[in-house]
Amino acid sequence: MRHPQLNADGKLQHLLTIEGLPREMIHHILDTAASFVGVSDREVKKVPLLRGKSVFNLFFENSTRTRTTFEIAAKRLSADVLNLNITTSSASKGESLLDTIDNLSAMHADMFVVRHASSGAPYLIAEHLNRIRGPHVNVINAGDGRHAHPTQGLLDMYTIRHFKQDFTRLRVAVIGDILHSRVARSDIHALTTLGVPEVRAIAPYTLLPSGIEQMGVRVFTDMREGLRDVDVIIMLRLQNERMRGALLPSAQEYFKHYGLTAEKLALAKPDAIVMHPGPMNRGVEIDSSVADGAQSVILEQVTFGIAVRMAVMTILAAN
Repeated sequence: MRHPQLNADGKLQHLLTIEGLPREMIHHILDTAASFVGVSDREVKKVPLLRGKSVFNLFFENSTRTRTTFEIAAKRLSADVLNLNITTSSASKGESLLDTIDNLSAMHADMFVVRHASSGAPYLIAEHLNRIRGPHVNVINAGDGRHAHPTQGLLDMYTIRHFKQDFTRLRVAVIGDILHSRVARSDIHALTTLGVPEVRAIAPYTLLPSGIEQMGVRVFTDMREGLRDVDVIIMLRLQNERMRGALLPSAQEYFKHYGLTAEKLALAKPDAIVMHPGPMNRGVEIDSSVADGAQSVILEQVTFGIAVRMAVMTILAAN
C-alpha cells in the first residue's frame, strides 16, 4: 500500500510525517536544504522557485516561531503567502475543517501548511485534497497533536549532520516530556532511519509513552545515567497544555531531576551539542548557562529551519 504522502510515482506529494520515509529521501531533503545555506550559514535572500505559487499558512494552534519560519521560507522562494488568523476565521464560527479547506482551495491555493491540535488533521486534509484536486496541491504538517512535527525533525537532523557529520557513530539522548511531544516522535523516527546506533529516551515514568522501546530507543529514568557519553542532547519542552492531571510534583522538582545543568552536561562527551525545539522554559528544562553556553546550537536550529522548510517546499512543488 502506497504511503499516503507519496504520489503514484513514489515521489513526495505531501510531508505529513517522517515515519516511513526512506533514508535516501531524508538525505535528499537535507542535501537540498544545504543548497539554501550560504556562506557563514546565512540563507540566500530570494530565489524564484515558487514564483506564482500561493502558500496558505493554516494554523489552528498558536506557534509564532514555526509560522514565521514557514512564511520567511515561502517568501524567499518568491511565493505569495497568506497567513490565516483562525481565531477570527469561519472555523471559529462553526464551519467544518473540510469546508474551510474547500473554500480556501477555491481560492487556488497551491500549498497548505497546517498546524492543528488534533492528531491526524493534516492527513484528513491531504486525503480530501487528493480527491477533489488530485496531485496538484501539497500539504505540509506543521505539527498535529501529539503525533508528528516533521519539519522540526528534519531541521534537527540537519543541525546534527552539520555539527557531527556521521549519524552512524552517534549516541543521541532525547530528554523530557516524550509522552506529549510530537517533536520527540519525529526525531526518533528520523534518527533510527538515518542509522543512529543508540537513541536514548530519558524521562520520568509518567512522561514516557507505553511501548516506546518498540521505536528502537533505550529508556532511562535516571538522567545522569542516560547522559553518560552521549554526543547529542535534545531537550524537550514540558507540554503543560496537553497534560491531563498532575504528572509531576512541581516544576522545581522536575528541574532538579531532569533539567539540563552544566553539572549534568559534563557527563556527556566534551564536544556534545545541546538542542531544544523551543520555546524554552529556562529553569525548568534547561539552565540559562547551558542554553546560552558554548555547546548550545539552539539558535542555529532556528536558522537552519528556514533552509529546511525552503527545501521541503521546493521538493513538493517540483513533484
